[in-house]
Amino acid sequence: MQGATIWAHSFTSDRFLIFPELEKETHTLVVVAGPTAVGKTAVAVQLAEVFSTEIISADARQFYRETTIGTAKPSANEMNRVPHHFINTLSIHDDYDAARFGLDALALISELFKKHSIVILCGGSGLYIKAVIEGFDDIPEIPENITLHVRQGYEDQGLLWLQQQYAELEAAHYNTIDHQNPHRLMRALAVRLATGMPISSFQNQKRTAHPFSILKVGLELPRETLYARIDQRMDDMLNNGLFDEAQALYPFKQRQALQTVGYHEIFDFIDGLYEKDEAVRLLKRNSRRYAKRQLTWFKRDKEFHWYSPADLMQIIAFIRDHQYQTQQEKDKHE
Repeated sequence: MQGATIWAHSFTSDRFLIFPELEKETHTLVVVAGPTAVGKTAVAVQLAEVFSTEIISADARQFYRETTIGTAKPSANEMNRVPHHFINTLSIHDDYDAARFGLDALALISELFKKHSIVILCGGSGLYIKAVIEGFDDIPEIPENITLHVRQGYEDQGLLWLQQQYAELEAAHYNTIDHQNPHRLMRALAVRLATGMPISSFQNQKRTAHPFSILKVGLELPRETLYARIDQRMDDMLNNGLFDEAQALYPFKQRQALQTVGYHEIFDFIDGLYEKDEAVRLLKRNSRRYAKRQLTWFKRDKEFHWYSPADLMQIIAFIRDHQYQTQQEKDKHE
């Protein structure tokens, strides 16, 4: 993937600083986040054009080349108007996670800041945005044989096997992890098998201190409006061939990249669990629920400044005001 050398040095006993050569006063990472279908891409593209910069995608579903219709990637026109990164850079057969993305994205950010004072990080995957902004914990490297054992167990025996295995080994931690998320369960089980310790014992050890400013812009709409947009987007995906795309991906349905709303429901339809009309109903319902979870995640972060996607001029003014204030602070200390 895109990347550059990462430089790090001790900052305090529990923090570390990445890219110390950057000047905090002159570089700003603008995070554009929010729920699915709210209009993040359109806003990010317009901001990138105004500030003559580039966009880093933090949408984990858009990394993969094989998933196009079901992931609402930027259009060809949007990709041509502004350089985008981390779109179509992986195959569904590649193993990738938020921790690796955090390092790869930071390496790219350091390169982009050599030619831009502002870089935009845009997406709805809260964990991946968190990996860039806060960093990830030092979880030991897991031996490949353990990783393969856990993955094979899941592929052969399903989610229930994962849940039972982890609950037996780590009953105290079981209820603190999302046990409906197979990727997180596989990760937690592999760490437990490799180290004899729960994944929680490696968490919250470090936080990343960045030598650039971070502005967090959240986009939201009235719930009825957002849900109507989600339903319309799903209708558009269905009309553009979502069922055919999912059918082609069905042989690989256990891959981590396909454990997502928009494919899971169609895989169950193919397996005969329900009729097509029911699959469509579930696609829309689960997309709305996913949007609600995204909003809950981002609303917990009080550093976000919330706008309607129609408030482009206010967002631009917010960013420019930050630039002016930081420049004033820099001038004051020179």
